[in-house]
Amino acid sequence: MRKWWPLVAVCLGAFILLVDVTIVNVALPQMADALDAPFSSLQWVVDAYALSLAALLLAAGSIADLYGHRKLYVSGLALFALASLACGLATDAGVLVAARAVQGAGGAAMFATSAALLGATYHGRDRGTAFGIWGAVNGAAAATGPILGGLLTEHIGWQAIFLVNLPVAAVAILLTLRVVRADRTARHQARTGRVDVPGAVTFTLAAAAVTYGLIRSTEAGWTSPTVMITFAVAAASLIAFVLVETRLGRRGGQPMLDLALLRRPSFAGLMGGALLLQGGAFGCLVLVSLWLQSVLGLGPVEGGLALTPMAVVSFLVAAIAGRHIQRLAPRLPIGVGLLLIAAGMYLLYDAMSADATASSLVIGLAVGGAGVGLATPVLVSAATGSVPPQRMGMAAGAVNTFRQLGMTLAIAVLGAVFTHTAQKRLSGLVPDAHDAASALAGGQAQRLIAAAPHGNQAEARELIHRVFADGMQDVFLCAAAAAAVGGLLVLALVRPTPTPSAPGASGSAGPAKEPAATEEPATAGRP
Repeated sequence: MRKWWPLVAVCLGAFILLVDVTIVNVALPQMADALDAPFSSLQWVVDAYALSLAALLLAAGSIADLYGHRKLYVSGLALFALASLACGLATDAGVLVAARAVQGAGGAAMFATSAALLGATYHGRDRGTAFGIWGAVNGAAAATGPILGGLLTEHIGWQAIFLVNLPVAAVAILLTLRVVRADRTARHQARTGRVDVPGAVTFTLAAAAVTYGLIRSTEAGWTSPTVMITFAVAAASLIAFVLVETRLGRRGGQPMLDLALLRRPSFAGLMGGALLLQGGAFGCLVLVSLWLQSVLGLGPVEGGLALTPMAVVSFLVAAIAGRHIQRLAPRLPIGVGLLLIAAGMYLLYDAMSADATASSLVIGLAVGGAGVGLATPVLVSAATGSVPPQRMGMAAGAVNTFRQLGMTLAIAVLGAVFTHTAQKRLSGLVPDAHDAASALAGGQAQRLIAAAPHGNQAEARELIHRVFADGMQDVFLCAAAAAAVGGLLVLALVRPTPTPSAPGASGSAGPAKEPAATEEPATAGRP
């Protein structure tokens, strides 16, 4: 039993890291009321975490290689716990968003080191067992997040969804220091290696500026000077990132992302697929949660239960089909999975109406979850199998970076789509369509209804239901289109390559097979 304690330490960190993605969605309406926060702030509560996680993953992997995976994992846990405390104590939206960004930085350190710690600790059959359990915990975390979030929010308060991380993180830190061995070669590597700080800074600035511009456009309009300047900053930062990474690669350094890999059709297709998978499957869930609670009037627990079909089905599909799909060329499960996500989003589009209920979502979420469960387990092994062996670690980090970036951008884009549609439908029907649309997107549907004259509240309720449904239909249609494009992209570009298996992988490479996904097995339920 003693040999499995390191696995317990890593799984505890993975659980709180991934629960904190899905647990927040259910609490957003309560946060909006308690902090008097507009929809843009609600978007940033989710986006700040995902953006920080995406932007720092590759840099965190480099730091771990230089200074030790155990050291960075423990540091990430400590930072995550402190940021969780700040989230729970936040009294305004700005503090909460800033704390969520710091939380994402801690999560990046944990995420970048978990697989390496397991790979260094376990060997042979034990390694496969350890990764299997780790993957199951990841899926279970995503599946239980909405329910746990609903219970804590309804019976204690939204602050509890963050404060619950503190005892778990404390146990994980103590256990890691006691049972996980420190890296032996980290000291030598720290003397000889360097972290790509300019690459990390320019990438983070570009991603943050794009996200901010998209969110700000819903309030100020696309032609606003602030929005245009923000997009200009994003473009300049992206150009600077390309120049920095290219120059560093030519000088024989270690860039955060080797841009030459994007010239490989398979690798480029997989990165595009990862971006669109995450955005297509999970970008709409913030708005779905607001619809369930602010329009239908469900409580946090009921709202959490309504969101579980996707996570539960994705976990079951990954667990049941995981071993079998590793034998296929990766473009098939990933491409077909993305097309299933597109089908699920289209079913949600078709089911959404002014009279829709929570049960109307079940089939669409379940079909989308099946696609997530089919595509996610092989993403990392497919990416590492499409590059030279010395670039496998970078490829694995790039997949997770693009996935988190996909969700960040999707939340901003789909929020803009919803607000635009709502404003268009409300135009001419209310005195200020823009403010009404923003309030609707901010989870204030009941306030809008209550503000109507007493004799007109029934008509106001019907209008709100119809407008929100129209906005959600456009959101689901955009998500379906994104996932469909991703699926076609993967099917067209990704090809099996005769690359040798990664260390620790169990599959053999060849024209009909892809290395097994030991870095990220059965993690399909997580956003």
